[in-house]
Amino acid sequence: MDRTPELGEFLRTRRARLSPRDAGLTDYGGRRRVAGLRREELARLAGISVGYYTRLEQGTVGSRASDAVLDALARVLRLDATERGHLYGLARPERRAARAAERPECPAEQLRPSVRNMIGTLGDVPALVLGRFVDVLAWNRAGHALLAGHLPFDAPEHSGGDGSGGPPERPNIARMMFLDPHTRALYPDRPAKCRDTVGDLRLIAGRWPDAPRLAGLIAELQRESGEFRELWAAHPVRTCATHTRTYRHPVVGPLTLTDELLTLPDDPGQRVVIYHAESGSPSADALRLLTTAAADGPLTAPLTAPLTAPPRRT
Repeated sequence: MDRTPELGEFLRTRRARLSPRDAGLTDYGGRRRVAGLRREELARLAGISVGYYTRLEQGTVGSRASDAVLDALARVLRLDATERGHLYGLARPERRAARAAERPECPAEQLRPSVRNMIGTLGDVPALVLGRFVDVLAWNRAGHALLAGHLPFDAPEHSGGDGSGGPPERPNIARMMFLDPHTRALYPDRPAKCRDTVGDLRLIAGRWPDAPRLAGLIAELQRESGEFRELWAAHPVRTCATHTRTYRHPVVGPLTLTDELLTLPDDPGQRVVIYHAESGSPSADALRLLTTAAADGPLTAPLTAPLTAPPRRT
């Protein structure tokens, strides 16, 4: 994945979202030909020449930009910590290449049995394991029932994660979010979830810029989803850590759940996602009900039988 156009794209999107007034400039009104700051305005505020900034945005001087220049741009553009790190990664592709050269080739992803066993012991707490390119490596019964009761429960052991670009064999969270009607209907605030998904995928693309499998996933989503194309062009970058969201589940109705993402340091790029409800809440009862229903077979319709939740653990 070529980093040069991505650097310019990232800088342009961040210029466009910052108005002259936000940057402390006097806005004399009138029609502006560009949204947000002009190149010359940003260059002046950052203390660099317009020509130098233009070449930086064109990607011709990124690797030679000093820390002071990048810091100044980050300050003027009001980048948060995640965006600042992303800027440095795009501007210093040779450093990223050197780090990549120090690690082995991207192998087919393997899920450690102990991790699979761990999420299986969580009972009615939904959990899943995401691979480096947001493939679902495994989910427990509750996690499957929450997110994908319409899909087969078992995922295959291998997914083409070696970068071969072969056909996908595992469910993929980004693909589900944009192309699967069941997943799209699960989130009442779907635009926010979609932005978070793309922001996370942008960061992943920055960490694994040369992975054919990831490039294939992004190309597929750009081809099949206009919504994804629009969000991808906006170049959001966002670290997924924890969210509290409302879900509109087709079987048990509305749920309010918090998700926690835990990185696996011995498995680069892999993350465990755990969903939990507030203790004693209707959502906690609904989760137990959902897990009980999932044990009886595929979830395809709302519950109609008088199924009761199992007793609470004490």
